[in-house]
Amino acid sequence: MTGPHFTGTTAVVTGIGACLPDRVLDNDDVIAAGDLRTTDEWIRTRTGIVHRRRVATGQSTGDLATAAGLAAVESDGGPPPDLLILATSTPDHPLPGTAPRIAHRLGLGPVPAFDLAAVCAGFPYALATATALLRGGLCRAPLVVAADTYSTIVDPTDRDTAALFGDGAAAVLLRPGPPEAPGAVVAVDLGTDGAGDRLITVPGGGSRHPRWERADPAEPYFRMRGREVYAHAVRRMVESSRTVLDRADWPAGSVRAFIGHQANQRILDAVAQRLGIDPKHCHGNIRELGNTAAASIPLVLADPTTQQALEPGLRCLLTAFGGGLAWGSVALNWPAAVPRRLPAVPELGQTPLSSTDLARSHTWTTSTGG
Repeated sequence: MTGPHFTGTTAVVTGIGACLPDRVLDNDDVIAAGDLRTTDEWIRTRTGIVHRRRVATGQSTGDLATAAGLAAVESDGGPPPDLLILATSTPDHPLPGTAPRIAHRLGLGPVPAFDLAAVCAGFPYALATATALLRGGLCRAPLVVAADTYSTIVDPTDRDTAALFGDGAAAVLLRPGPPEAPGAVVAVDLGTDGAGDRLITVPGGGSRHPRWERADPAEPYFRMRGREVYAHAVRRMVESSRTVLDRADWPAGSVRAFIGHQANQRILDAVAQRLGIDPKHCHGNIRELGNTAAASIPLVLADPTTQQALEPGLRCLLTAFGGGLAWGSVALNWPAAVPRRLPAVPELGQTPLSSTDLARSHTWTTSTGG
């Protein structure tokens, strides 16, 4: 995984699915909810964010992830997945993992299923893991789902984070194929720096600081030191992108789709500029969806505006940075898969879902970015 680009068989994206909550909040809604000392103009100019989606009461990460996974399966239309990886830092429960329950709800049977925690770098990590497992012969059709509901861990009164995050889920189904195929994973790069683990964190709730022994009400909430994160994010995503482009033997000027983790528009612009990628080849949804954490990159893959702008087989660079600190990049041929979107439904009873359990009434719209 850390050597040159893949030869022989690799993982190919053959299905793409997405799920977004119905509830839309603009900047003024978020400001009012947390009594934040900021303005709509400040949020727009500093982050690029105008709207974001939020789950309804009782709606979970697993609900969004199940719908996104089913949408990817339907987009592919072939035999069902034989492995499921869920990239998330907001699981339904501290334990067990959320992925096995999603596999059950999708009716996949006793397939391997596990959660992967790499925060906002979760999708590149999960995509690289699925590719390695496929290339190693452990699976033939891995389903990678990235889903987060940061509204459940963000302090609504925290001016530094309250306006940044939205909820959402997206998924890709992979099958074996040649590296030159549309949708093929051509090369990957992953890295971490644990010395910066406190820059992006939820301090309480784990074995280091169990909830029962903490009196500080701030402990369960997500915290981020934004200025320090900015510098790390730009540097690491640029370095990782250059590494993966070298491994793929792709000049930066040949990239026709640059999709970075949708954390902050200024970060995205800085990374693209340092890589020498023309702005017309940069794609994103941060304006309408905010930072959807692990789901942000695959939600851009599923976005209709991006789909309409690109032809299958074009060179695509994915790069992300998140807590850990962790980062990852993927060189991907633009997929030929046609994305599907399904609405989330709450978990009801013990019966696995089928496609008829999810209404088809929700459609993508350009105005909402999803």
